[in-house]
Amino acid sequence: MTPAASVSISLTSPISKIALLTGATTLLSDHVPMFLDGSDNDVNIIQEIGSNGLVNGDIIVQENSPKEIMSFGHQSNSITVAITDIDEGQIVAEVISLGKEALESAIGHSLKASVVLVAEKNCSKTVRSVFELEYVPLFGFHSVCGRRAEMEDAVVSVPTFTKIPVKMLVGDRVINGINSNLNDLTAHFFGVYDGHGGCQVANYCRDRLHMALEEEIKVTKQELIKGTTNETVQVQWEKTFINCFKKVDDEVGGKTSGIIDGSNAISEPVAPETVGSTAVVALICASHVIVANCGDSRAVLYRGKEAIALSSDHKPNREDEYARIEAAGGKVIQWNGHRVFGVLAMSRSIGDGYLKPSIIPDPEVTFTPRARDDECLILASDGLWDVISNQEACEVAKKRILIWHKKNGGSPIERGAGGTDLAAQAAADYLTMLALQKGSKDNVSVIVVDLKPQRKFKAKPG
Repeated sequence: MTPAASVSISLTSPISKIALLTGATTLLSDHVPMFLDGSDNDVNIIQEIGSNGLVNGDIIVQENSPKEIMSFGHQSNSITVAITDIDEGQIVAEVISLGKEALESAIGHSLKASVVLVAEKNCSKTVRSVFELEYVPLFGFHSVCGRRAEMEDAVVSVPTFTKIPVKMLVGDRVINGINSNLNDLTAHFFGVYDGHGGCQVANYCRDRLHMALEEEIKVTKQELIKGTTNETVQVQWEKTFINCFKKVDDEVGGKTSGIIDGSNAISEPVAPETVGSTAVVALICASHVIVANCGDSRAVLYRGKEAIALSSDHKPNREDEYARIEAAGGKVIQWNGHRVFGVLAMSRSIGDGYLKPSIIPDPEVTFTPRARDDECLILASDGLWDVISNQEACEVAKKRILIWHKKNGGSPIERGAGGTDLAAQAAADYLTMLALQKGSKDNVSVIVVDLKPQRKFKAKPG
């Protein structure tokens, strides 16, 4: 039986001629996992190959004979490889051609190899192909003071943030001995921080939290390399994010010092004990969306026509949070809404030292495999969610993205300030304006990430 393979392809050279393919399974061109069963419909012999169409790269494919040429995908939307070697059961191949649509989707982007062998626990062997388009993600953000006297929100976007070991995504299904250089997926980081009592903690989180997360991911990597952990993927990510958030919380309180811009900070409080911030952050890679949330900011995924909350607001009247606060010696008091000690309208935050241990910085973490019908991800402060439902926000975001593309169809890839995508930026701008129109009294901060980079639209008539 052949091993299963998780596949990403490295494309670094232009294609001069397109391969002609027949009868292959549809390729998920938006870099979402697909499963091939190894049948004749999944693996096909190439009919024609361009003489100058070599694309350098590595791929591990279903077991076959050396020198054989195989293809994944259908006709214009396809990837073709030539098997070059079989090394200890691992089949190595070079990408030699792209179909027309796959070629078009690569324009303006770069792609990088990321390969790992996986074996299903039930020994039902399949070829699992993750075609990772390592583009700068399509995102936009908008943050406004609104009707508040001061701006206490902060947002951050870090495209191509870090490399995540595939083992942190597929767990113990990874087979030992794979080339470690081809064993990572690129992750992009986004975060929204809603401060209260001042802007200091939110701004500190904006500058520091993703750096602390990278430090904790490195710790997890070392544990995986040494084999000192046998935790599930979910538990690994919970541990990584909790350690990250607690580290930043300790730095905010002056218990430890952090490193920003390459320099060690002095171990002193970032802000008074009455200042704090929420934190909702997302790591997005080719195969998963990983969200960590502390407070009442929120992350919502639009999948198909359904808005799916990837975080749960930490409110003092949430049954489990109420019980935790009471057990810690705290009180939830009704004072213009449910508040911890009649003061704070959320049950978890970074900072707020004067309310500990009732208020904790521990985030809740969701680990969500990506799907082909994922449309967009929205991260926002409660200035948006107080007046707009999850469903409405997602529908509006998709609509504004589509409107922008239809108005600008056929335009080359354009980036705005900070590397933003103009369509996603239009969606973030519109949601922010809509929240204010609907009467939001808070700061409003919104990040929109378009999860469908392969949208196709006809060019406007000249």
